[in-house]
Amino acid sequence: MNAPHEIPHEIARIERAFHCLRPGLEELQDEFASALLRFGFDEAATFAIRLAIEEAVVNAFRHGNKSDETKRVHFRSCISADRIDIDVTDEGAGFNPNAVPDPTREENLEIPSGRGVMLMKAYMTEVEYLAPGNHLRMSYVRPNSH
Repeated sequence: MNAPHEIPHEIARIERAFHCLRPGLEELQDEFASALLRFGFDEAATFAIRLAIEEAVVNAFRHGNKSDETKRVHFRSCISADRIDIDVTDEGAGFNPNAVPDPTREENLEIPSGRGVMLMKAYMTEVEYLAPGNHLRMSYVRPNSH
């Protein structure tokens, strides 16, 4: 076991496929948070990444798979000391991420859509949707890492 000040040099991979959000999402978030702390990410980064994972998986389940428990949400990640890469894919038809309303515009302030995407973009270094829009790829690069 590494001492608290030692950061592992290896890569950790966490992969899941699940039909429903509970308890799968909480277990995934807990395992991910433990891995981030082991790799020396601070509590603020761990909170931000955990929230981005929750938004991505919930969106994939509710909007992508339309809460259809016969469909799966697939989660893949790679964690290293300076970078985290996450892929979330649903089995839905996909969507156009550019069509999501900007929740910060005055005419959209009372519309609940778009806040999850906005949060992911705020907390993660990179967020992109791959065609046809049912595959989210996001990354977090530790500040000051080269």
